[in-house]
Amino acid sequence: MTDTWTGSATDTLPADAADALLVGRAWLPEVEGPAVVVLRDGVLHDLSATFRTMRDLTESTDPLGAVRAAAGPAVGSLEDLWANTDPDTRRQDRPWLLSPIDLQVVKAAGVTFPVSMLERMIEERARGEADTAEGIRATVLDAIGGDLADLVPGSPEATRLKEVLIAAGLWSQYLEVGIGPDAEIFTKAPVLATMGSGVDVGVLAESRWNNPEPEVVLVVSARGAIVGATLGNDVNLRDIEGRSALLLGRAKDNNASASLGTFIRLFDERFGLDDVRAETVTLSVHGADGFELQASSHMEQISRDPADLARQAGGAHHAYPDGFVLYLGTMFAPTDDRGEPGLGFTHHVGDVVSISSPRLGALVNRVQHCESLAPWSFGIGDLIEHLTRRRP
Repeated sequence: MTDTWTGSATDTLPADAADALLVGRAWLPEVEGPAVVVLRDGVLHDLSATFRTMRDLTESTDPLGAVRAAAGPAVGSLEDLWANTDPDTRRQDRPWLLSPIDLQVVKAAGVTFPVSMLERMIEERARGEADTAEGIRATVLDAIGGDLADLVPGSPEATRLKEVLIAAGLWSQYLEVGIGPDAEIFTKAPVLATMGSGVDVGVLAESRWNNPEPEVVLVVSARGAIVGATLGNDVNLRDIEGRSALLLGRAKDNNASASLGTFIRLFDERFGLDDVRAETVTLSVHGADGFELQASSHMEQISRDPADLARQAGGAHHAYPDGFVLYLGTMFAPTDDRGEPGLGFTHHVGDVVSISSPRLGALVNRVQHCESLAPWSFGIGDLIEHLTRRRP
């Protein structure tokens, strides 16, 4: 790390950044609004003359070819914009990075890894009480037995397991979406509400049991084409969702509770969906109290294929004219104690969360209480007004 909690701009890039087509968004003070940018040789270029929004880019017939052909003025170096993204030191007269999406609907898939499926079931049975989770965890694992990693959701084997669990009094709505035919797909955040890399994310002050959820996020067009991917943090309040699944909205959708970035990597000859399927996502948490946590999530262990999740999220049954992004879920379910034995992991204010993968780069955020963060204020109406002002 450097002398700022955000670290170096170079650390946010994929290992093969020189071969990656990376697009995002930046706030430009001179036009008082956001612009679509592309990274070329360490410099960000404004592509507003070709793409007025990221939605326009991802909805183009050939996003890859269109970006390669697009030209625009230099906004500044990645190093300069990254340094000015830190809310503690930001200068309002210089550009900074934003979340890489704008008009796309923000969707998320839940319970897509066996480990997280079991943890959701434990949360439900613990009624949001972290100190009772360990005993329930042991009981559930003993009753289920075996390794669920190879179980195909909706298969005859999954149906037989469901019957066994019902007979044992252990059936759960989380197991239904974990091994049943239908995935859990929910709306994570409003349009334009996601946070980018290098800024704060929020948890509710009332939550006493919460964690980051490091995930790969697909970028899907209105026609159902998966055009790229990025990284995301589907911040989770375990105690609130654990009290009742009907509190999912309160547990998942709050100010600054969803982050994406640093950039979208467009699919091309060097990077595609098969690479997403093979990606390893690494999580690190650095606490102001000296706490350290490292974990990894392997996409090859996902129980539902990313393409299938995208089809379940959108299609003939549900159209998204501006496209959508889809958090694919995580196998990260922290159980190590932080502080008092038996209470497991939970965030402390000031935690720095880094989510990274070799082909997608890194997403870095700091944890604060939602209520203490600057309120979300730039909405769809503001974007329309901005685009109207910028129209040539």
